[in-house]
Parts: sequence; C-alpha cells; structure tokens
Amino acid sequence: MFGDMVFEMTRSFNRKQFKLREHLERLFRSSKMLRISLDMSIAELEKIVHEVIERNQPCMETDEEDRVMVNLSRGILSLYHPIFGGDPGPTLIISSFPLSLTLGAFDNIYDIGLHAVTPSQQAIPAELLDPKMKHRSRLFYMMANLQVALVDDPLAWALLLDPDGFVAEGTGANFFVVKDGELWTPEPRNILRGITRAHTMKLASKMGIPVREKNMTLYDVIHADEAFYTSTPASIYPCTKINGLAIGSSQMGTMTQQLIEAWSEDVGVDIMAQTRRYASRTKANAKAGATPYRFNKGK
Repeated sequence: MFGDMVFEMTRSFNRKQFKLREHLERLFRSSKMLRISLDMSIAELEKIVHEVIERNQPCMETDEEDRVMVNLSRGILSLYHPIFGGDPGPTLIISSFPLSLTLGAFDNIYDIGLHAVTPSQQAIPAELLDPKMKHRSRLFYMMANLQVALVDDPLAWALLLDPDGFVAEGTGANFFVVKDGELWTPEPRNILRGITRAHTMKLASKMGIPVREKNMTLYDVIHADEAFYTSTPASIYPCTKINGLAIGSSQMGTMTQQLIEAWSEDVGVDIMAQTRRYASRTKANAKAGATPYRFNKGK
C-alpha cells in the first residue's frame, strides 16, 4: 500500500551467483532502516535463495543464467492482525527466472550505445528519502521513465539530476564518465550505492585507472570522452549520447570496452557475447529496443 518494501536482484555467471552475500547484506541494512525485522540470519536467507535456484533448474536452458529477486515487506497491516491472531510478521518472497528475459533486449547497446535523457523529474535527495536503501517506493523513478518514454528513441535511458543540478543516477543504474584518462562517478550522497558500481570501481583501480567520486554537471557529461551505466544484469552499458548530443566519438569508448573485458575475465563469462546470444534467442524483446520502459502515451 505504501511501497513499504525492500528488495534485491542478483544474477549468476556460469550459474554461480555474483556477490549474493553482499546483496543480502544490503537487504538487511535496508530493512533495518525501515524497521522490518526478518527472523533469520543472512546465512539462513542465503541458503533459502540457493534452494529456490535449485528448484527452478528444470525450467532453465542449459546455457541460461539465474536471475533472482528477493522481496521483503512488513507484512499484514496492523488493523488486520486480529484476523491472524496477532502479527504474522514480514512477508518474504524469493523468485528465480532466466536472465535472458532481462537481457534479451540489450543486444544493440554495444553497437549504438544508450542515449541518456535527463527528465524534469529529479532524484529525491537523501534528506527526504535515503536512496542508499533499495526500496520499492519508486514512483519518482516511474515518473522519470514516463517522461523519457516520450523521446522517440528505443535506446533512451533516464539520467536523473538531484535538486542541486548534479548528476545522480539512472532509474535502477549508476552512471560513469571518462575524462582525460580518469573515471568519474557521482559522489554517493543522493544515489543507490550499487554493488556493480563498486565492483567496476575496484576493477578500474586494479587496471591503474584513477577513479573519482565527484559532483558532476551536465556540462561534464556533454564534454566527457566516454560514458556508461552500470547495473546488475549486464554490468556495463555504453552510453554515447546525452540529450541528443554525442558523447566523445558517439561510439563505445576504449576504456568502456576495456572495463567490460575486465569484467568478463573476472567472472569467467564473455558478457557481450552472452548478451547478444540471449538477444538472438528473444527476438521479440530485441525489437522493442534496450529501454525497458515503453508506455502508452495516454491522453
């Protein structure tokens, strides 16, 4: 009723869940902020997640990866507790489904790149609702997606600004730019501190690439050499335009490609090849474009 829910979504590489424990630790941190008390340990929850994955294996293709969703809500509204003889406690739902259903539309992002579009809808600042919780009260994300869906480009993705005019994040993705050999990303005040974001920064540091968390403006993005988004499904998504203006060469940049290759080597999966393979399997999704948010424009 109130979007009073925390969640995490993970994926596997070669059927091994990537940083599942870190995702579940963030789930527990988010639930603490919302005062939702789950009567089990992180280790117990991790065991249940693996059981859900195992039970779903008969439904998976042999080359499929596992996408897992963990939703945790407060449960029954207190006015209904008497019906259950008291508070039945939180509601926990864990589901597993093929990663290809998510990645099937993302094939041409490597050839064309995403188009970052800044909607009028801003990111909600931390003093109003802390974005470091991964929660379901995300109507502001939806408003941004509705606005970006009006752009006639199937590769348009939202890029939110915060109330101070600084670049914040996508609607479910973090954002990076490359400038003069350095990797820049918004400082973590008004964003979700993504697990994929953190791992990308770690890989970049290992590669000797300077990484800076800083306040960035649209000016910085427009005049960047490269840009990309990060999120769990495909790790890194090249971004080649901002509000219709080319970023750099308007193609996936050298550092972006190097980081994707570093990711692939680190997890033992050719991420670009896998994404393309899933796209060829799900042609209907591929025709829709990489943007998962296409809507009836309404009246």
